[in-house]
Amino acid sequence: MATFSELCSDVYILTNRPDLVAETKLAVRAATLKAHQSDFYPKDLFEVGIFWPTPDYLQSLDYRLLIPRWRAFKYLRKYANGAPGNFIKLLTPEQTLDGYSINREDICYVAGEMLEIRSSTADDNMILACYVNPDTSENSFNSWIALDHPYAIVYEAARSIFKQIGFDEQATSIRQEVAEQYQILKQEVTGYGE
Repeated sequence: MATFSELCSDVYILTNRPDLVAETKLAVRAATLKAHQSDFYPKDLFEVGIFWPTPDYLQSLDYRLLIPRWRAFKYLRKYANGAPGNFIKLLTPEQTLDGYSINREDICYVAGEMLEIRSSTADDNMILACYVNPDTSENSFNSWIALDHPYAIVYEAARSIFKQIGFDEQATSIRQEVAEQYQILKQEVTGYGE
């Protein structure tokens, strides 16, 4: 099972409420996002090369423009002469100065929609990795969890529908199914070696 409509169909079966079309679609989108955001899964990792027209020690990157479904930073790495180089450390803006109030180098920080980068070398290429959210729109729905663990989405969406319509007992009873599905889903993270 993988498609948006197949997920909705299973939710209709569980809830016995095929009349709640809009509510079910919203519940499936929300449950999909919730499942992906339940951990930092390697399958949600996205890596992209960055190129600036002019090498510089200071660079700015509008990360949402580059990656619209951006969720969380993973790493930034220098890239020169066809090979990956040193990592750039993510800090808060307050941490960009050392104990002597001197600017740290090979760091970056988030300022609004911008990733501000300060390097020890004049760079024009880097590799950026981040976690991305799935595409939950109905027409272009794309979720590896829907493919590999569809019932993590289906049971959570059904639980949400039960809660919305005031069937608290059913919402509570299906919560255990949701927890079991999430436990299986989290094996995706522990299945990778160190």
